[in-house]
Amino acid sequence: MTALRPAVFVDRDGTLNVPVIRDGNPFAPATVDEFQLFPEVPAACRELHAAGYALVVATNQPDVGRGLQSQSVIEAMHAQLRHLIPEIERIEVCYSPGRAGDPADPRRKPAPGMLLDAARELGLDLTRSWMVGDRWRDVDCGHNAGVRTVFIDFGYEEQLHAVPDFTVPSFAAAARIILAQPESQKLNEPLPSP
Repeated sequence: MTALRPAVFVDRDGTLNVPVIRDGNPFAPATVDEFQLFPEVPAACRELHAAGYALVVATNQPDVGRGLQSQSVIEAMHAQLRHLIPEIERIEVCYSPGRAGDPADPRRKPAPGMLLDAARELGLDLTRSWMVGDRWRDVDCGHNAGVRTVFIDFGYEEQLHAVPDFTVPSFAAAARIILAQPESQKLNEPLPSP
């Protein structure tokens, strides 16, 4: 039987790529040209992958469900993301519009569906996994999935609902926190013989 692997689940906008800020709030880029990674992100992702973590992006993209964004543009951004960070194993996307009165989508953060689906498909151990993001929905999603959370605090004008395990100023700092944990040091050690 193959052992389950730990993962780092990562939000996309504001975590991997630079958000567009309007009125103190972050928004997703509207075009592929606006899709720019934070400079430290590729190296930090390589370090997490080298340490033995599966990298899974979990992103709400409600503008597609609201008819404000083309799914093909989102897919083009994800193709660019995979090109820039080939260590990403999977990208989970929820296109649900998330409007008041709409039925709840179990994959829309803060619900844990995207993380649970990826864990089932990839054989991931949620008890040894992490969620990194810059919004309250990311922290709540991680808590709802039973993973530890790292909140990247950019000072947005929104309140957290759940308390993150760690709060940091950047994705690189989040990666350093994860890699400094004792269990991270043991991921690439050979398993003892039976």
